[in-house]
Amino acid sequence: MKDSHNPGSRRAFLAGAAAAGAAVPLGLMGQKVFATPQILPAPFADAPICTTAAGAAAASAGPLKKISFAWNAGAPCLLSVTVAKEKGFFARNGLDVDLVNYSGSTDQLLETLATGKADAAAGMALRWLKPMEQGFDVKIIASTHGGCLRLLAPTASAIKTLTDLKGKIIAVSDMNSPGKNFFSIRLKKAGLDPEKDVEFKQFPGPLLRVSVEKGEAHALADNDPITFLFQKDGAFREVSSNLDGEYASRVCCIIGVRGSLIRDDKPTAAAIARSLIEAAEFAAHHPEEAAATYAPYGPGKVELADLVTLAKYHTHAHHPVGADLKKQLALYAEELKLVSIFKPSTDPAKFAERIYADVFG
Repeated sequence: MKDSHNPGSRRAFLAGAAAAGAAVPLGLMGQKVFATPQILPAPFADAPICTTAAGAAAASAGPLKKISFAWNAGAPCLLSVTVAKEKGFFARNGLDVDLVNYSGSTDQLLETLATGKADAAAGMALRWLKPMEQGFDVKIIASTHGGCLRLLAPTASAIKTLTDLKGKIIAVSDMNSPGKNFFSIRLKKAGLDPEKDVEFKQFPGPLLRVSVEKGEAHALADNDPITFLFQKDGAFREVSSNLDGEYASRVCCIIGVRGSLIRDDKPTAAAIARSLIEAAEFAAHHPEEAAATYAPYGPGKVELADLVTLAKYHTHAHHPVGADLKKQLALYAEELKLVSIFKPSTDPAKFAERIYADVFG
């Protein structure tokens, strides 16, 4: 399709997706989780992403295409996956999707994709990018939202800003976690050396709070829902998050597919991306319904009301693709070089070009 003014064209789909992402109020992007959440006012039925002819064409093309999709069911920020499954977005785009709850390492997940044991997966950019520097045959095709990383300190402590962490110990769930990577970047930009001015110390995820309460660490960094739950009784405050400042419009979670799917069946890769972007847009407009689709899959300790709060907090209406997403991947690569996580020889622009595939172009 070459007519960029045709509403059913792939280019029109990208324009609609970009417009929907750009329409997110800055107040929604940057608000704290305990502020009164805002919901996008426009009804989902009027969102431009819903008007694409491509999705309807895929649904009417014949039998549904069977695919396997790997994800971490313990991450409520990935509720666009359950929305796509339970609200029929996958089916309307011609897909019959088996969800596989994957709890192995990121290297193992990417190897699973690269070897064709799974067709697609969702994950956090700052967990995927370092392993992808090694050259897995995996391509990033879309993003779904921003948010879900937080650095917390006791409310009673003197730690209120990133610079207050100088000389302090920060508890993390693992030394390659997105929280450790992201807040290393934030500390560096705040003028601290994340290798010399602070100490990151590893504790099991459920014990992060206990480690601070016992004085074994002064702050903690991790992702939702655990950091959200740690704040509920008021004993911990949010010092920083990945919705602060310049990161308010940065994506957090991404969609990847096996490289052979791009080479052999690009329309299916496009259907996966389209389904999840449409589902994320639905979640932005209907957080209660979206949270309800996730509840049966997620950890039982998170109450439905909390899932709704998180659905309103995470920026599900922000899901860049194309050049915008590739630019964000390059920015992350540049920042990971800044804190010595990426190799000095890695060219961020070339890296982003290598790992990203435009399935709508």
